[in-house]
Amino acid sequence: MNKLLLGRFPVEKSALFVCDIQEKFAPSIKYFPQIVANTKKMLASAKIMDIPVVYTEQYPKGLGHTVPELNITEYSKNKFEKLQFSMMIPELVNHLKTDLKHVNTVILCGIETHACIRHTTIDLIDQGFNVHVVVDACSSRTMVDRKYALKAVERMGANLITTESAIFGFAPDAGHPKFGQLRKLLIEPSADTGL
Repeated sequence: MNKLLLGRFPVEKSALFVCDIQEKFAPSIKYFPQIVANTKKMLASAKIMDIPVVYTEQYPKGLGHTVPELNITEYSKNKFEKLQFSMMIPELVNHLKTDLKHVNTVILCGIETHACIRHTTIDLIDQGFNVHVVVDACSSRTMVDRKYALKAVERMGANLITTESAIFGFAPDAGHPKFGQLRKLLIEPSADTGL
């Protein structure tokens, strides 16, 4: 059986990718504040588990920078600016091959689901990575685009997970030494994003 189908991900071989959660998208993306809130939980859990974080900004001159609510530079210095939809630009691919060569699993969140998330998933799977798309930390301008993009990436072989299931996946045993820290992130339910 394909191990990805089991839904597990090895923390020590994982990276969190945050795609284009930028200022100019805020008014048009469905459930944008909730996507930001859930991504913030993902960033906090990645920090607790020492999971490296990589983030991109799509044409920041026109679309602005990553929203300040994420305080992204607290979690990562690995920012990549891009014009193409996929996060897998040559500079990021090189970063994976040199600084993150131990990574074989990517946990993916951001916008837009039917464009940048979909194209990033295609490229990651094509290059042999296991991909987990955090469905309540991804969105689009329309729910139709979001819904069918999630179906498409699942058909490609990505595992669809929620913020909470990802956090539980980082420490799937209440006896894990870092579970207490992660549990604090789960006191409040993750923000509902209409799925």
